[in-house]
Amino acid sequence: MRPTKEQIAAAAGKTIPDVIASGLDVLFCGINPGLYTAAVGHHFGRPGNRFWPVLHRAGFTPRLFDPSEQRALLPLGCGITNLVARATAAADELTAEELVAGAHALERKVRRFAPRFLAVVGIQAYRTAFARPRAKLGLQEETIGATRIWVLPNPSGLNAHYRPEELVVLFRELREAL
Repeated sequence: MRPTKEQIAAAAGKTIPDVIASGLDVLFCGINPGLYTAAVGHHFGRPGNRFWPVLHRAGFTPRLFDPSEQRALLPLGCGITNLVARATAAADELTAEELVAGAHALERKVRRFAPRFLAVVGIQAYRTAFARPRAKLGLQEETIGATRIWVLPNPSGLNAHYRPEELVVLFRELREAL
């Protein structure tokens, strides 16, 4: 069911629970939930967000999942979290301080759950949060404990820098690294 404009507006500042378990192959980390996502309570929940189609086309899921099926990722070795928990209309509403604080919280979460890979979807957010201004897409030199870090472009429809086909190629590189 699609939320109303009022429900979407009321989602500002809300959070949604992580989809996480110990020992995952990959923990995908978004920047923060958008208002629509927070209103529906499912990660990457806005229709038109390319995360779910890209995940499927890159080989992480056997079929296209609806955001409401997010917990079905866990048996497939995948999970989802965010750098910053609070929902905003756009990621550019977040401060650098919030991103850095989010990185510290994320590091604690990664040490606790120990996924093989942490896949941060949003290179600019990664650069700011982790103080890596020259970071490139792909595998990073740094790790969090034994967890390797992989940076991917943000699949949001607002990120027009990457066409869906390009996103699939980049996500598939991570899939093949698993």
